[in-house]
Amino acid sequence: MSFSPRAARAATVAVSLYAVCAHAGTILAVDDRGLQIALSAPARRVVTLAPHLTELAYAAGGAASLVGADSASDYPSAAAGLRRVGGAAGLDLEQIVALHPDLVLGWLSGNKPSDIARLEQLGLSVFLSEPRRLSDVARTLRVIGLLLGTESIAEQRASAFEQRLRALRSRAAGMRSVSVFFEVWHQPLITVNGEHLISDLVALCGGFNVLGALPALAPTVSLESVLAADPEVIIAAGVPFRALAAWQRFPRLRAVQRQQFYELDPDLSTRATPRVLDGAEQVCERLETARRAR
Repeated sequence: MSFSPRAARAATVAVSLYAVCAHAGTILAVDDRGLQIALSAPARRVVTLAPHLTELAYAAGGAASLVGADSASDYPSAAAGLRRVGGAAGLDLEQIVALHPDLVLGWLSGNKPSDIARLEQLGLSVFLSEPRRLSDVARTLRVIGLLLGTESIAEQRASAFEQRLRALRSRAAGMRSVSVFFEVWHQPLITVNGEHLISDLVALCGGFNVLGALPALAPTVSLESVLAADPEVIIAAGVPFRALAAWQRFPRLRAVQRQQFYELDPDLSTRATPRVLDGAEQVCERLETARRAR
């Protein structure tokens, strides 16, 4: 989930430099590491290496082009029929090559750099995604639509996402700020920093990440640091309820005093797809409850 400061800077620059174009029969796209991908025609055999990319490819109208996906891709249900090519722990490079993809959609911070380098050495076109903000969902939908030749569908989905995002942002405008600790895992205790998509989701609802200033994207933190930050709300995604309930041992925490603990489906908070706004709806409701509990 984390990657080096150098890669983080590259991803940030890539967002600002993001551009796509098609001319003279060639499709060009700049990915989130700042590298240009060139295709002579829309991709017809696509392999995705992360759940959010599989979901985005379907949302962008690319169902007919998908031939393989990582082992964690479980949405939409049609993804169950795709050939599996490994996951975050390591890719099955032979399987990927055997599928003869004309495009591989990879995750900058989620796939092993050595695996990506090997795929490129084998001559495959690899587009790396690193969404950090909610707005990146619409941006990535559009570029996938371009690469797959499904621009019209992708634009419809991207526009609908942006419209819903604007409505949520307008609804939360002017709300009193709420401090939040987001628990990604409990042993070791892992959270996210301010550069992560989750922090943008929390901010959309008028919240702020109490450990957002940490340098790593998904840092391991001490219990003492959370106690010192004293969040009003603790949100966990994919954490066993018993681990969330364990915070009751610290009655001085404002979240404990006000009983502001919430579970969230990780698929609706950590995946940069249109469904992330379903997660945002839930977070906004939780933070409004926390405001009323003051």
